[in-house]
Formats: sequence, C-alpha cells, structure tokens
Amino acid sequence: MQAKEKMFSGSYKENDVNFLLKSIDLPFSSLEEKELLIQNEKKHYSEMLSLEEIPTSEYISIFYEAFERNKNKMALDLIKLAYLINIEKPENTIVLTSLARAGTPVGVLLKYILELYFGRKTVHYSVSIIRDKGIDYNALKYIIFDQKYLPEQIVFIDGWTGKGIIADELTNTIYNFNNIHNTQISSNLFVLSDLCGYAYAAASNEDYLIPSSILNSTISGLISRSILNKNYIDESIDFHGCVYYKNFEEYDLSNWFIDEILKSVNSLYNKNIVAKINSEPEKNILKKLSSEMKQKIQKEFNTTNINYIKPGIGEATRVLLRRIPDILIIKDKDCQDIQHLLLLANQKKVTIITDSSLPYKAVSLIKRF
Repeated sequence: MQAKEKMFSGSYKENDVNFLLKSIDLPFSSLEEKELLIQNEKKHYSEMLSLEEIPTSEYISIFYEAFERNKNKMALDLIKLAYLINIEKPENTIVLTSLARAGTPVGVLLKYILELYFGRKTVHYSVSIIRDKGIDYNALKYIIFDQKYLPEQIVFIDGWTGKGIIADELTNTIYNFNNIHNTQISSNLFVLSDLCGYAYAAASNEDYLIPSSILNSTISGLISRSILNKNYIDESIDFHGCVYYKNFEEYDLSNWFIDEILKSVNSLYNKNIVAKINSEPEKNILKKLSSEMKQKIQKEFNTTNINYIKPGIGEATRVLLRRIPDILIIKDKDCQDIQHLLLLANQKKVTIITDSSLPYKAVSLIKRF
C-alpha cells in the first residue's frame, strides 16, 4: 500500500495533522441533482460533492461574533476533553484519530493541549467515516501496520454527536475491523458535546454553537467532506477521498482559528480541572430525550427517513450550508447561537418554526423530493 505518498496536512501546519485522505479532482454536482440521486437511491451521498460557497461578509461577521461569544466555552471544553484523554491513555504516545471533517479542528487543538499542558507525546491523524460505509479501513491499517502504533493508543475524536449515527457506525465497523485483523482498537468516541448520549466521553451535553461548526472547508484545513466514489477511489489500496479547495486559500481561517482558541486555552488552563465521563444512566437520559424528539418530529412532519432529521446547531448548520433544507425548527428566535441559521434560512427562503419544547436549540429537516 503506497499510502505514505498520499498523506497531507491540508492548509494546517505540517505537524498539526496528517489527513489520511486521497486528494482527488471530482466534478461538482448541483444540490438539486445530488438530492434527487440520493433520495431516489441511485447514488450514495458520499459519491458526490457540491461546490462550497464562499461565506458572505454578513455571514462572516456573524461567525466572528459567535467566535468571541463562545471561544472560552470551547476552550474550556477542550481542556476537559484533553484531561479525560490523558487519564484514559496513561502510557505511550497518544494517537488522536479525528473523524474528518468536523473532528479535525478539535483534533488539532487537542494535540497542542495534550503536548503543552499535559506533557504527552501526541500524533494526529484525520480519517474518513461515512454513514452506511463505515470508517476507512486502509487508514486504520496504515496507522497500525505501516506506522506501527498500537491499537490501544488510538483515540477517536469528533466535534459533537447529533443522533448517534456516526458513533454507531464507528462501533460497528471497528468491531468488524478488529475481528478481521485480530486487533483490539477501542471504538470509544470523545467529543466536545454529546447531545444524544452515544459518545464515550464528552466535555458537555449542551447544544451550544461550537465556532468551528459554522464554516465548512475554510475552518477545516480547506478539505471537503470525505468521498467514496469508485471511479476515483480503489478501496483495496486507497484512502477515502477529498477535494482540496486551493482556490479558497485567501478566505482560509483554519490556522487563525487554532491560534485564537489556544490563546483562550492559555488564559483558562487550570491544573486542578475536574472532568468526568457520563455514567450510563446519564447517557440513557440523553438517548431517551433524543429518541422522543425524533419520534415527535417524524410524526408532526410525516418524515419516515430518520436521516432527513438533523438535530442540534452543528447538524442544522450542515444542512443549511450543503444540503437543500425544508424546515428549520428553533427553540428561541432570540438565541444568539442560532443567528447564523436564521440568516441562512432567510436567504434560502426556508420555513422557520419556533417550538419552545424543543430539547435542542435547532433542528433542520432536509427537503424531500
């Protein structure tokens, strides 16, 4: 496997991350074409990619406002998460393995924090995981068999959980990988915010605006979401794919974001910080809340496919940025954390419904065709 040649760090500094992704030139599909093919089950979403749009000046202004408001919350949660990883992996090098792309900025920041404040030797890979397709086995094989890291050194990182679909995908495909390769990789997932109780460890269960969730590639090393298209990816040897948005370089905030969050980390770091992993009863409460929310929305909006429901600010933002949204449900229109969603919804003429009983600050529904 010639994987070493394919490693790159996107627009991040070279030692911040190794994307175990194959950079490809994939023709872009229109949003309408993509949705029709997905919903008619003619193509999987991972086979196609729509061109990202450069954020408007108004949207960027909202991003900077949200960043100033929530940077300390994110910084503190990063410290808590680093604390949990440090006690979970007391020996050897920590192999942070972030799930591209939402997990990547979190992984970059955790690498710095673990090294600078906890004195841990840390490496960071970012790998693809795709709903219904699983985690990239070639990436895992590269980490373990080519780079010779021990399976027990691997720590999976993501930004947040929405419904738990990716957490389940991780559990199932790591189980299969372990059986095939006689390894003992833990599928435990560490996230900043676990809304639905499916993560192993989280710094928070709050649906708050994680600043890196507002933007796409321009805060994630200029890479696209991951791609698994057989015309470009040979699954026997290749990593999953991505597009590198080189033409977005003048708009890139990836390294600025890392530097600014680290300033907040430095001002907030406390050696006496205490963090705990949620107990099973606490996780079960979150799972019950998530399940009841999904059932209610399915009934009210006649939505049979659970994949059309995207709960939480992070998931709702993804829908409004890169899918065709149908409805935006919000808990409180005056909530500062959802102002970017309201802007996008108004621009795209999406129906906005206020529901004060919503357990999260926002939920987006994908339009059905």
